[in-house]
Amino acid sequence: MTFQRKLLLGFSLMALPALLVGAEAIRSNALERRALEALGGSLARNRTYADVENAMFDQTEAIWRHLTGLDPDARKEWQLGGEVVNYWMDRWSSQLPKEQANLADGVRAIQRQIRTVGDSVIRLADAGRREDAYALARRELKLRLLPTLAQVNREIYRQTRESSVQRAFSRVEQIVDTEQRLLVGIIAAALAVGLISSWLITRSIARPINELRGAMAVVGAGDLDHPIAARRRDEIGDLARAFADMTDRLRHTQAKLVQSEKLASIGEMSAAVAHGLRNPLASLRAAAQFALKRPDSPASREQLGAIIDEVDRLDRRITHLLSFSRPAPFHPMQESVAQLVEGVLPAFTQLLEERKVELRVDVPADLPAVRVDPMQMEQTLIEIVSNALDAMPDGGRLAIAGRREPVEPGGPEGVVVEVSDTGPGIPAEALPRVTEPFFTTRTEGTGLGLAIVKRYVEQNGGRLELASRPGTGTTVRVRLPAARAADARGGTA
Repeated sequence: MTFQRKLLLGFSLMALPALLVGAEAIRSNALERRALEALGGSLARNRTYADVENAMFDQTEAIWRHLTGLDPDARKEWQLGGEVVNYWMDRWSSQLPKEQANLADGVRAIQRQIRTVGDSVIRLADAGRREDAYALARRELKLRLLPTLAQVNREIYRQTRESSVQRAFSRVEQIVDTEQRLLVGIIAAALAVGLISSWLITRSIARPINELRGAMAVVGAGDLDHPIAARRRDEIGDLARAFADMTDRLRHTQAKLVQSEKLASIGEMSAAVAHGLRNPLASLRAAAQFALKRPDSPASREQLGAIIDEVDRLDRRITHLLSFSRPAPFHPMQESVAQLVEGVLPAFTQLLEERKVELRVDVPADLPAVRVDPMQMEQTLIEIVSNALDAMPDGGRLAIAGRREPVEPGGPEGVVVEVSDTGPGIPAEALPRVTEPFFTTRTEGTGLGLAIVKRYVEQNGGRLELASRPGTGTTVRVRLPAARAADARGGTA
C-alpha cells in the first residue's frame, strides 16, 4: 500500500467517529420528531374533544332558552346543536387510538341520554307543561347528566395526560438514554480506533521516517558507508532508495575529491619543500666551497657558522613537515596555564635580548586548570611566540596575557591565552589564509607553523583566533575550556 493510501485510510478512520455521531444524531432527531408528532396528535385530539364538550354544553343551553319561551329559535338551535355534536364526536372518535375507544362510547351514551331528555323536555314544553319540563330538565340534565359528563371529561383528560404526555416524555427519555449509550460506545470505539490507527501509523510511517532521518544524520556527519535499508515498496521506500543512490554517488564523488586533494596537496607540498630546500642548499654549497678553498681563514669559520644556521633552519622545516604529516599521539592531562607559559619562555631569553624585544607577561596563577596535551600546547606556544619574534627583528614589545573567558559566547568557563606583538601586522587579504598549510608571507617560512597550531588547539577542544592590523601588530588568542568544563562534557581521558 502506498504512503498516500495509508494517509487516506488513516484520515478515513479518524473521520469515521464523526460520521457515526452524525448518523446517531440524525436517527435520534427522527425518533424525537416522531415522539413530538405523537404528542402533537394527542394535543390535537384534546382540542377536538374540547370542541365536542363545548358543543354538548351549547346544546343543553338551547334547552334552557327554549323553556323560557323568549328565544323562538331555541328549538332549531337544539336540533342544529345535535348535528354539531355528532360532527365533532365523529371527528374525535376517528382520532382516538384503539385502546381509548371506550371513552368515545361513554361520551356517545351520555350524548344519547342528553338528546332523549332534551326531546322529552321540548315535547312537555310544547304541550304547555312547562313546569314538568323544567323539573325534568333540572333533574336529568343539570343534576345527573351534566355532572356525569364533567366526570367523564376529567377521566378523558387524565388518560390523555397519562397516555400522551407521559408516553411522549418516556419516549424522549428512552431516546436520550439510547443516544447516551450509543455516544459512549462511539467514543469508546473512536478511542480504540484512534489508538490502533496511531499505532499503525507510527509503525508503518513514523518509524521508517525516523530510521531514514537517523541514517541521513549519520551520512550528513560524514559516514557515507552507513547502510540505508530500502525494504518498503511505497513512497518512503522510494525516498530511501533515492537517498541510498545519492549517498553512493556522494561516496564515489568524495573518493575522487579526496584523491584530487591528495594529489593537489602532494603537488603543493612538493613545491613548498622544493622551494624551501633549494635556496638553503645553494647557500650551503656556496659556503662549503668557500670554506674548502680557505679552511684556516676567519671567513671560513664564519661560513661554517652560516652552514650550521642553515642546517638548523632546514631541520626546523623538516620538523614542521613531519609534525604536520604525522601528528603526535594525543595524551591530555590537567595542566596549569601559568606553568605552560613559564615553561616555554626560557627558550626565548637569548633571542629576546638579541632583538631587544620587551616582554610583558600577565598570566595569573589562579586561572582555572585546562585539560590538554602538554607537548602539543608547548609546541603551540613556541610556534606563536616564534612567529611574534620573527615579526619584530628590530625590537618591539611582546605581551603574553591570560584571563577567564568562555570558549564560545554563553558557553562554559574557559581560559584565553593572548600573545600580542608590535610587528608590521598581516595584510587583511592574507589574514583568513594564514592557518592554511603551506601558506606563508615570509620567504623563509614553511607555511606550516600556524596550521600545526590550529590543529593542536582544536584537538585540545579549543579555538584559535587571529586579529591583525597592518602597522600596529598581531594578536593571537588561544581559547581553551577549563578542566571542569571539559570533564562535564566527557572530555578525553
